[in-house]
Amino acid sequence: MTRGFLGYDASFMLDVVVCALVAVVPVLAWGVFEAKRGRYLRHRNIQLALAVVLLVTVLLFEVDMRLQGGWENIVNHDPANPRLAGDALSQVETLLYVHLFFAVSTPLLWGATIWLALKRFPNPPIPGPHSALHKKLGWLSVVDLVLTSVTGLAFYYVAFIRTAAS
Repeated sequence: MTRGFLGYDASFMLDVVVCALVAVVPVLAWGVFEAKRGRYLRHRNIQLALAVVLLVTVLLFEVDMRLQGGWENIVNHDPANPRLAGDALSQVETLLYVHLFFAVSTPLLWGATIWLALKRFPNPPIPGPHSALHKKLGWLSVVDLVLTSVTGLAFYYVAFIRTAAS
């Protein structure tokens, strides 16, 4: 197993995902501000690029996680000396399930937002009849993606950083 690069005992791909979770919120905000400034083509391109980068990152992470035998093997990669057990493992598992709720709903909601926008806005994009629904879906997607990032970072902290400090 390849270990990560952030200085904690996580997998390489988990460290990549954590970096993506940190970067996604400012890039997402930049995309939203571009739309508010009337730069709709730039907004579309930022959102599409961000969606593709996150999709590829998550797919590579999922493959890596399967190859390593699941999240518990990543967290407790040394069976002779597990990092988390009992209540601590249960706490991390609960946090992971909360994260997975948002991590699963985000691509569905964001994907629908992007798909409808590509279908209903002209090219290049300009405001139109779909704008009101797009704005609502877009803000729901932003909230969902931010919660995905926050809960993913919380999982990483509890599973790797906090345990390294204790």
